Amino acid sequence: MSELSKFPADPAEGYRGATAASAAGITYRQLDYWARTELVAPTVQSAQGSGSQRLYSFRDILVLKLVKSLLETGISLQQIRIAVDQLHAEGIDDLAGTTLMSDGASVYLCTSSDEVIDLVNRGQGVFGIAVGAILREVETNLVNIDAVRAGDTVDDLAAKRASRAS
Repeated sequence: MSELSKFPADPAEGYRGATAASAAGITYRQLDYWARTELVAPTVQSAQGSGSQRLYSFRDILVLKLVKSLLETGISLQQIRIAVDQLHAEGIDDLAGTTLMSDGASVYLCTSSDEVIDLVNRGQGVFGIAVGAILREVETNLVNIDAVRAGDTVDDLAAKRASRAS
């Protein structure tokens, strides 16, 4: 069983943008930019015009937090985009056992301690980010926040417009 099972198992449930940004420790402006540029797009629900909201899965929020951590270490957005694509392509369920390593220019995804040791021995690992620690931090930030069901995310202004139109 994956460590992500504690969080919404229903693929139609997720967290609103403001909650996702707060849990990841980023600004809403960063979240919006990363969604528009498809660096980290919401997988539960994307914005569908005025009044709708994006919904982010737990895994999306984890990736947001990882992107923030990589940016703080000085990794270029181009290399971060490659790392995010690699994370998605691998479809790794055991994120707690994953480490992102970098030599300052490239990011490497390591799924075992042997891979980390091999990378360091080749002189490519300058620093690493233990995904498990980031995962636990995001869990802590979301533990008391209920997920929202897709379709239930119309904001108050849109609801008022809809009621006036009927």
